[in-house]
Amino acid sequence: MKTFIFFTALLFFVSTITAQWQKQNIDTKASFRGLAVVNSNVVWASGTGGTVLRTVDGGKNWQVLKVPDAEKLDFRDIEAFDAETAYILSIGEGENSRIYKTADGGKTWKLQFKNTNPKAFFDALAFWDTKNGMAMSDPVDGKYLLVKTTDGETWSVAENAQMPNAKDGEAAFAASGTCLLSNGKNNVFLISGGNDARVFRSENRGANWTVSDTPFVKGTAGSGIFSIAMRDAKTGVIVGGNYEKPNDITNNLAFTTDGGKSWNLSKGLNGYRSGVTYIDKKTILAVGSSGSDISTDSGKTWKNLDKENYNAVQSKGKNAIWAVGAGGLVSKFTLK
Repeated sequence: MKTFIFFTALLFFVSTITAQWQKQNIDTKASFRGLAVVNSNVVWASGTGGTVLRTVDGGKNWQVLKVPDAEKLDFRDIEAFDAETAYILSIGEGENSRIYKTADGGKTWKLQFKNTNPKAFFDALAFWDTKNGMAMSDPVDGKYLLVKTTDGETWSVAENAQMPNAKDGEAAFAASGTCLLSNGKNNVFLISGGNDARVFRSENRGANWTVSDTPFVKGTAGSGIFSIAMRDAKTGVIVGGNYEKPNDITNNLAFTTDGGKSWNLSKGLNGYRSGVTYIDKKTILAVGSSGSDISTDSGKTWKNLDKENYNAVQSKGKNAIWAVGAGGLVSKFTLK
């Protein structure tokens, strides 16, 4: 029995240390924050300079796409459904906040939405299916501004009267496209930072909202919650910290087991993290500008993997785990 236990422990240890990142050789220096992993073959990413990346063979070959007349735009979020269909969102004040769609693998892009509200600054997209989605802006006149589509083609301002007011100095971070998250058929989560760090949630696609306080670090322009991931309807994780202090580990990790109603503080991340994803029921991967961390026991313990400058991470199972970052960084994670 002792021999078996030792051998099992050794196998676990070896599998942990052989997990590794594989940088992709792509001819671009764009900074990427948008990431959409469709499956083990199809991956999309978006970033600065109007740049979009696409692979349909698991990273063996990459297309570097340029959206026409968008060379000055920063596409902070991308939502993709297959090798042909993707939506991208650019951030910025006024008309710099836009939504484009491609239905032919990036050969052409249709401008679907251009912001006309001078107070708005859009941060992220989220979709329940190919036709039903939502995009969010930082608060305008005391509430988060939301736009929605129900046909995958046209966008309109969504009713937010039932949404709790944002606090003064509270906003969202367009850091990884994961400050807005759809979950299941109707749920949506919105996370905040700045002067407060809260989780807004809706169970009916934004018709009604509730909000929960969290024990996260807050109070400065660079602190709060940066990313949320849900394993299922009840279990989820939020990560963040202070991007101005990338190595600070104060109050930057919390979990929920009741669908986001309450959040319990945890420890183990090795710095500020802007992205988090569930690989399976027990394996969680978090990334940020000071590196990446992995947990194989549902977040009880964590192992630091590297000190690379990542922005976003996403997975669709153990064979489809990707991260993107600054300076053209695109990496595939292998977990044996």
